[in-house]
Amino acid sequence: VVTRDDVEELLKSVFQFVKDKEQLLQDLRSQIEATKKIIAEKQRERDYWLEYKNVGSKIHAERISNLEKDIAEIICELEKTAEHYREALKVVKEENERRFDRHMKFLSEEALKSAVGYLDKNCRREIEENEWLKEEVKIYRKAESDLRASVQLLEEENINLVAKLIDIKLQHLAM
Repeated sequence: VVTRDDVEELLKSVFQFVKDKEQLLQDLRSQIEATKKIIAEKQRERDYWLEYKNVGSKIHAERISNLEKDIAEIICELEKTAEHYREALKVVKEENERRFDRHMKFLSEEALKSAVGYLDKNCRREIEENEWLKEEVKIYRKAESDLRASVQLLEEENINLVAKLIDIKLQHLAM
């Protein structure tokens, strides 16, 4: 004997079963839609990369080749420029040394003329033995070494400036 409550209970369970299955079916449909979207996206990505493989990669390979040629030309220009600046620096150093030597020679001649102008022959002999003159020689030698050191510093500063100039040229060429 089946009672009404049994039938209702059975109908409720069947209804719940159908409702659960519909929910499961709806979930599966939404998963299918999401999967279709992912597949479509991957398909577009695959098409893009196939297009790149067939066309774009050749264009980029050509660009890369052109850029490598440009880099080689820039490096060649840089080497030429660096060599030019090395030669210019060498010339400047030589000119500074010549000027320094001329100036020191001039100073020593002027000092000699000035000293000789005030003295007679007897005094000249005394001066050769005079400690004062020896001290003056030391002072002039110190001045000479100071001038040489200052010239050396100027040359190093020139080298640094030339190096900075080359670096700046490199940066401009790289842009």
